[in-house]
Amino acid sequence: MIYPMIQVRVLTFGVLKDWLGSAEVSVEMPVGSSVADLLERLSAARPTAALRGIAVSVNAEFAGVTQGLKDGDEVGLLPPVSGGAEASVPPAPEPQVALTRDPIDREGIAAAARRDEDGALVIFDGVVRNNSRGRKTLYLEYEGYEEMALRQMEALVRQARSQFDVRHISLVHRLGRLEIGESSVLIVVASAHRGPAFEACRWVIDTLKKTVPIWKREIFVDGAVWAPGEPFPDGLAAVPEAGHGA
Repeated sequence: MIYPMIQVRVLTFGVLKDWLGSAEVSVEMPVGSSVADLLERLSAARPTAALRGIAVSVNAEFAGVTQGLKDGDEVGLLPPVSGGAEASVPPAPEPQVALTRDPIDREGIAAAARRDEDGALVIFDGVVRNNSRGRKTLYLEYEGYEEMALRQMEALVRQARSQFDVRHISLVHRLGRLEIGESSVLIVVASAHRGPAFEACRWVIDTLKKTVPIWKREIFVDGAVWAPGEPFPDGLAAVPEAGHGA
């Protein structure tokens, strides 16, 4: 008997590229298969420990292991994230959210965000430092699931503006190779009052580092590693961390 099959496109990022051996593969699955079935198929000849704490997306949206798959679906395997246009980002309609492979224009973005009615302008500028965990850093490389990352960044900005009642948030993240001293992520929050601006800025960077699919590879004088990510929030991890419901 011939069973009907579907083809799904599997994307991997960060350390999971090494686990799968490729950044992208096409997998044939029986009709009616779920995310869990796909993970089981991919794990058949590979160590399952590599999947601890990962999240999964289907067509650039977070998905649970019970979600069904259909022909042509794009499935992303997302390790815990290690987070965040043009070289000079011009003033843009609010909110401004961007991924870029060019240096971030901190002064230009901050100037474009400010209005006369603002009493506070809070800026977080994440900068590449020359060391990590006792090792000398040469440079960093950032990669992202770009379509999904932009969606998640836009959602973060919308939620933060509503939750903290601030007027404007700009959020820009670098991808590619970054040298020591360069900005990896810039957040600019403009508000009438400093309290909400500080709170919104802190919430955006903390949440970005847990939910936005961007990964960091650290290149040291004596080797290179993918930076360990922070655990996904409850409900997003498709495969739990060891010792957490496994």
